[in-house]
Amino acid sequence: MAQPHRVLLPLGIVLAEVRRDRGLTQETLGEQTGVHRNYIGGIERGERSPTVETIAVLADALDVTLGELFTRAESR
Repeated sequence: MAQPHRVLLPLGIVLAEVRRDRGLTQETLGEQTGVHRNYIGGIERGERSPTVETIAVLADALDVTLGELFTRAESR
């Protein structure tokens, strides 16, 4: 079984990269999704374990698929 830090940190890094590539702040992404900016920051730092539903909401707002996020995270 994968250890959480092996999954959460790479996923958070990818989310942060995609968010920045889209020119969004954590606050703006939070306003668009209803996910609090502090929670987004925790996800990006690998400190939070978000639900797949939350990741899907963020992915939709960032116009990226879940598959792409996880594939990019897995390759780190």
